[in-house]
Amino acid sequence: MENILNILPNNFILLMLTILFAGFVRGFLGFGSGLIIMPILSFLYSPIFAIVFSIIIEIPSTIYLTFEAIKQERINLDTELVVSENAWRKKDKNGKSLPPSGSSMFLEPLTKVTVEDLLKGIIVQSGNDACIVIAEALNGSEEAFANKMNEKGSELGLKNSNFTNSTGWPEKMHLMSSLDLALLASKLYEDFPEYMHYFSQKKFTYNGIAQSNRNPVIYQDIGGDGLKTGYTKDSGHGVVASAIQNGRRLVLVLNGIEGTKLRAIEAERIINWGFREFENIVLYERNEIVDSANIWLGSSPTVPLIVKDKVMLTLSKADRGKDLKAIVKYVGPLIPPLNVDFSVAKLIIKNNKGERVNEYNLFPEYEVNKAGPIGRLFGSLSYLIWGNPIQ
Repeated sequence: MENILNILPNNFILLMLTILFAGFVRGFLGFGSGLIIMPILSFLYSPIFAIVFSIIIEIPSTIYLTFEAIKQERINLDTELVVSENAWRKKDKNGKSLPPSGSSMFLEPLTKVTVEDLLKGIIVQSGNDACIVIAEALNGSEEAFANKMNEKGSELGLKNSNFTNSTGWPEKMHLMSSLDLALLASKLYEDFPEYMHYFSQKKFTYNGIAQSNRNPVIYQDIGGDGLKTGYTKDSGHGVVASAIQNGRRLVLVLNGIEGTKLRAIEAERIINWGFREFENIVLYERNEIVDSANIWLGSSPTVPLIVKDKVMLTLSKADRGKDLKAIVKYVGPLIPPLNVDFSVAKLIIKNNKGERVNEYNLFPEYEVNKAGPIGRLFGSLSYLIWGNPIQ
């Protein structure tokens, strides 16, 4: 990490322009920011810097699409899928068989395996073969599955990821940033809580072979319950870890660690530090009124503005007593009709230095229609006489 910090200033402006251009490409195409960032980072600094910047732990994306397919009733946990020869023995670009490599569930070719067993094989055993079986079943081929993952990643707001396979096996343009991994982990817990118990399963036996879960946090006394470990030669050992204490969940992404023992030590240390030194502050509850907005020629002169979801910030205890400022911005007066499902204003949270911390959409508490003929007449007269709409 020390080397990275030393070289960043030399090409900082070019790095920022690279990220800006990559963001433009993703905004236009819906994907591809990683295709821009990865080669340029490798040229500016080194492949190792690029890989650390773009952590490769892919399996959570495959799991997300599998859970989604179950929710959509395309498959269920008891659905049996056939193990293709390709899944059992990966082939190179010329169609030549390669010996099995990486973590495996030890599937046998042309056998049938339930989706639930495949999920356990992926989550507990990091089975690359199980990932490919799922990919081929859902989208016909691993390549098509990777394209679907890129589409889903864009929908979920993953900004620095590009997928070329279902396993996370190293490929030149297959990458995922640490922030994207944290966002994906959070979405897994948010969208599929009923399946998250699989991540804390410590052992799974298939085909007579028992394998243990490699995730260190589920064995530690820190409330760990997921998610996945990963390793490649270039990026080192990594983990996407999750732990819950007193109803509060933390998600940790670590990569570039030398060895599994150090990975376990660092994961435990940072999770404990996070719970000890940070806390969640609820600013507004779900559907709470934040402010009100003026309305021009509406059935009501004003309307309360609410947040649809709980507004919560994670702050260090050292910053707990420092002032936060909440600012409501909208172009007003608002012109009806107003629909409760469409945002009409922004809630902007700033710290005591005036820096923007976050922003949230605000919605009208109830629908507002246009005023009747008499209301519009008095409203227009009010504006002509006093210069503002009737209140």
